[in-house]
Amino acid sequence: MNTLRIALAQINTIVGDIEGNTKKIIEKIELAKQMGVDIVAFPELSLTGYPPEDLLFKPHFVAKNKEAVNELAKYVTKSLIAVVGFVDEDSDIYNAAAVINDGKIVAIYHKNYLPNYGVFDEFRYFQRGDKALVVVSNDVRVGITICEDIWYPGGPARLETLIGDAQVLINISSSPYHSGKLTWRERMLSVRANDNLAVVAYVNLVGGQDELVFDGASLIVNEQGEVIARAKQFEEDFLVADLDLNNIERSRLRDPRRRQDKKALGQEIFEKVQIVNITCERTRSKPYIEKRVEKHLDSVAEVYQALVVGTRDYLRKNKMTDAVIGLSGGMDSSLVCCIAVDALGSEHVTGVLMPGPYSSDHSLEDARILAENLGIKYLIIPINDVFQSFLSCLKPVFKDLPFDITEENLQARIRGMILMALSNKFGWLVLTTGNKSESSTGYCTLYGDTAGGFAVIKDVYKTFVYELGEYVNKKYGREIIPRRVFEKAPSAELKPNQTDQDKLPPYPLLDCILKAYVEEDRSVADIISMGYDELTVRKVAWMVDSSEYKRRQLAPGPKITHRAFGKDRRLPITNYFREWENKK
Repeated sequence: MNTLRIALAQINTIVGDIEGNTKKIIEKIELAKQMGVDIVAFPELSLTGYPPEDLLFKPHFVAKNKEAVNELAKYVTKSLIAVVGFVDEDSDIYNAAAVINDGKIVAIYHKNYLPNYGVFDEFRYFQRGDKALVVVSNDVRVGITICEDIWYPGGPARLETLIGDAQVLINISSSPYHSGKLTWRERMLSVRANDNLAVVAYVNLVGGQDELVFDGASLIVNEQGEVIARAKQFEEDFLVADLDLNNIERSRLRDPRRRQDKKALGQEIFEKVQIVNITCERTRSKPYIEKRVEKHLDSVAEVYQALVVGTRDYLRKNKMTDAVIGLSGGMDSSLVCCIAVDALGSEHVTGVLMPGPYSSDHSLEDARILAENLGIKYLIIPINDVFQSFLSCLKPVFKDLPFDITEENLQARIRGMILMALSNKFGWLVLTTGNKSESSTGYCTLYGDTAGGFAVIKDVYKTFVYELGEYVNKKYGREIIPRRVFEKAPSAELKPNQTDQDKLPPYPLLDCILKAYVEEDRSVADIISMGYDELTVRKVAWMVDSSEYKRRQLAPGPKITHRAFGKDRRLPITNYFREWENKK
């Protein structure tokens, strides 16, 4: 039986840590040797970390990455082929894959399709490749592609199978997570495998990088489009599988489509496929490998884990260990605290309760119960005296002007100042607790509740915050977040009898409008035609558009929706385009 043992090294890299990334790759190469692997693949730009962004403008950075790929080549023996993502330089720079065997680089593939949408801006940095690559070893033909290349039906993967007769398509990827993407991605890869009658081996990056989270979930799909191996989500993993290549040949003999498509190609197309032959000593004795297909997390658990990984890696990779959170007794701060504890451990999280003149007794009680349920240290620092001092200081200027949003925001800013003081004194990172519904509408205080270093639920709508809260209690099997937190009306508690709905539509309504306006770019007229109240839609659109200046100043936070604020959605602050004005 003609078989190939393939390994997908799903690793968590650090951008710029070329030395550390190289060490991790070498460790997995040694593991591949021990397991009798024929070919091992690593994620896209695994040497530099992804995305390296403007580090690519530093020639010495690119040079160091090329030195590293040559160094790790020494660890690849004649019995193994390794495919490693790096930055190649050849009169320009390329997002590249090095094919390594017997201590040397035997072939290099350049990414053909450079994404330039959403969070991607690869046209800013890279030149595009224009050739496909097939590596031939012991009658096994393997096509190499990088991430975006396989998302196109007629891309290099098609040429590799059609012209180069590749039986296996390796795709090295760094594909950022958003909710629902995994299902869509697997469906696309299944189609590519079946259309090309080839095995698709897809290796993805895992871990957090600033606002991006990579979910891993590397997988192998057979020529029928069936998932035959899948790695874990949000964890490093080493996925190994044995591929029966005879099945592929039998399937191709029974399907005339490839032969007809190949016949229709011109000679100039054939020249686009580079075929490299490698004499690879196949390992004779191989330890038994059990077939492994990890299950998907459900949709809520998946988002929660993405937030945990994004938070953990932001602190860990920036060499921080501890976080501090302002606990209000509300749902947002409760959820952020739970995520922080799962990310860092209870001993590394401190909650701060800062009751003010309008704080309710139940809010203080709920915050205290949460802290005790999680086993974290908590501090109680009342702000009443500080607030009164500010009012006295400003009295000569404010005179007898009435209490308004100024005094409300002053309380939020005092709390932000206390948290930042604790951060400076003890080295704790302040985790902000604002959600996407609030940041969308500007229902937040600059330098107040927005003050901090990482915004954990920045991309989570308020209605989904409650779903995640329910998930926490279910996960722990007991009431971590008190039931009253779910039941009481959300409130900033900055004036008597205040609720969020004094200024905002009910959250279930608001979030539907926001998704249409922010994520789908629907016009005000379109949203009204969907059945929503005209005045409400215009008000929400006005709040979103007039708050861009606030969002530009928010802390980074993990992207979990299809379209997050930041790189995904870039609108000018100074902007006279006004959909929400009624000009009838």
